[in-house]
Amino acid sequence: MLGGIFEKNKIENKISSFDSQISQENFWKDRNLAQKILKEKKFFSDILNNFNTAANELDNLEQLYEIALRENEISVLKDCEKKTSLIFNEIKKIQVSCFLSEENDHLDTYLEIHAGAGGTESQDWAQMLRRMYTKWSEKKKNKLEIISEHRGEEAGIKSSILKITGPYMHGWLKSESGVHRLVRISPFDSGARRHTSFASVWVYPVVDDSIKIDIQEKDIRVDTYRSSGAGGQHVNTTDSAVRITHLPTNIVVQCQNERSQHKNKETCFNMLKARLYKYEIQKKEKASESIAKSKTDIGWGHQIRSYVLQPYRLVKDLRNNLENTDPDSVLDGGIDGFLEAALYENKNKES
Repeated sequence: MLGGIFEKNKIENKISSFDSQISQENFWKDRNLAQKILKEKKFFSDILNNFNTAANELDNLEQLYEIALRENEISVLKDCEKKTSLIFNEIKKIQVSCFLSEENDHLDTYLEIHAGAGGTESQDWAQMLRRMYTKWSEKKKNKLEIISEHRGEEAGIKSSILKITGPYMHGWLKSESGVHRLVRISPFDSGARRHTSFASVWVYPVVDDSIKIDIQEKDIRVDTYRSSGAGGQHVNTTDSAVRITHLPTNIVVQCQNERSQHKNKETCFNMLKARLYKYEIQKKEKASESIAKSKTDIGWGHQIRSYVLQPYRLVKDLRNNLENTDPDSVLDGGIDGFLEAALYENKNKES
């Protein structure tokens, strides 16, 4: 009944492969690799256990439905149909989790937000996006840190760097990279005119200790500065903020969320490793030019999703045409539908 929905044999084979690796004598020789394998095995074991639970519930409902059908219990039949629909939705979510199988999907992730041209309008939109991802992360019970943030002069943020820690965070959020467009009646326009604002999002993985990135001292420049912005619980006001520039690639990273310059520098080096790792992947895929363009040109022609609040209400993903007519729920962190659709789309491209 569920064979076309869930490839159970592939998951079982994956778990069996993990068991074979774990049983080897030298399994713990590389502790980082061992922990990665154990983490991945748990992820797929949870998927299989959740699927088996859902399948058993369906079998029980099928038997109950047949009895209710014979005895013409209308209320029981309706209840069975409702529960069956909920279980199939849960199985669909389990199936989507199976698509998180690329090399870096299991890693935590950095997520950068940058306001486009347009001053206060775009800076307010960038802050709305940061809130959206924060709300989504809270619903998933993930850990979120604001690594660095630059506030706008009047409102909003010019840029923000988030670190999101949780199971397969990079796999879930990698499709969010691109330009996000907002259309609304501006709260900053006394004439109540409609405005279009842009902000870009860029997602890249937090590299773990199993990934070796060599950074030469001669290739970097380290600057310290006083953090900008209005202060508050996320942004300090000491001279401990750190910026590191990687001279060969011109990659710049910065951190200002700690009062300790040493801790900010350590975080910067971790971010630089992640950026260099992503940079090397892009070079191999011959995609660095197009991705760099999508980062720097924040406007028409590079958008992945539109959020329209006026004259109608609609959020639309321009890559797969998925729509949601409740933008308030999306901006409150309800982006699962868009993330799942992106995983389906990537899976279809592979096959």
